[in-house]
Amino acid sequence: MSAAQARSTKLEELIRKDPGQFRVLTGDRPTGQLHLGHYFGTLHNRVRLQDLGVEMFVIIADFQVLTDRDLADNLTGHVEELVLDYLAIGVDPARSTIFTHSAVPALNQLLLPFLSLVSTAELSRNPTVKDEIAHSRQSSVSGLMFTYPAHQAADILFCKANLVPVGQDQLPHLELTRTIARRFNDRYGAGTAVFPQPDALLSSAPLLLGTDGTKMSKSRGNAITLAVGADESARLIKGAKTDSERHITYDPATRPEVSSLLLLAALCQNRTPEEVAADIGSAGAAALKKTVTEAVNEYLAPIRARRTEYAQDRAYLRQILREGNERARAVADATLAEVRTAMNSHY
Repeated sequence: MSAAQARSTKLEELIRKDPGQFRVLTGDRPTGQLHLGHYFGTLHNRVRLQDLGVEMFVIIADFQVLTDRDLADNLTGHVEELVLDYLAIGVDPARSTIFTHSAVPALNQLLLPFLSLVSTAELSRNPTVKDEIAHSRQSSVSGLMFTYPAHQAADILFCKANLVPVGQDQLPHLELTRTIARRFNDRYGAGTAVFPQPDALLSSAPLLLGTDGTKMSKSRGNAITLAVGADESARLIKGAKTDSERHITYDPATRPEVSSLLLLAALCQNRTPEEVAADIGSAGAAALKKTVTEAVNEYLAPIRARRTEYAQDRAYLRQILREGNERARAVADATLAEVRTAMNSHY
């Protein structure tokens, strides 16, 4: 981890000096609306990198919904909701390519040669895969779950992304992507690198707990989504778990629920959690929740307004996807042609 953090610090310096040398791949599975954990964890960082001038590819990984679900329920609706969230927070489709997995055949075709470069043992011992299997909703795990890391490598390498913003838990996935790129180059590259070995840009994003005190998650119903209104946000925050101690302090180790609420207010107000706690003092949990509600609703007001405006024009959302899919297909087709040439499989 220390090496990855040091490398990320260096990468941030390089991005500021020459953002044009980087291409980022990032994205989400369309399983529901995005929430504040997503926003402060990854979404605002995408906009930051985009605005710095980094080339962005944002994948809506619709095929990967099936990794831990028997059915891709309401897929079209979930895809459009993701596009709405992206536009609302400031992702610019003129500067960031937004596209869907299923619309880029050449990307998915890379999965086959990539799978030949890794062993079943390497796939099955991937920590993220093991965790996903443990929390899977399926009665039995499909083969797609085991191919997930290689599929993610195809997502990253189809556009030759050299930078991937990740959290600490995603480092094993990216390391496997680097392994696949290296092995392909060694086996087929004939002295030239067909694929880059992408770097991890480690996120310093804080961990926000859900309203029940557990990990904030779309599936657990404990998240404040970007789409909900001010009244619903207030209701959710009012019901958030705290503790019995009246004096409000920021102490993540012993008071995780209170500290998560303080952190949320601090992020929205561009302050420290300690400063927010000092303002509340001994006023108790009710005052804490009032502070958080006001901070969240003020921060999200312009995002919600933009989202409501974009939601009036569903045809525009589909146009963004069509144009993004077209750009992604052109890139993927060129990459697959290189792969075929390297593998001597042009017929």
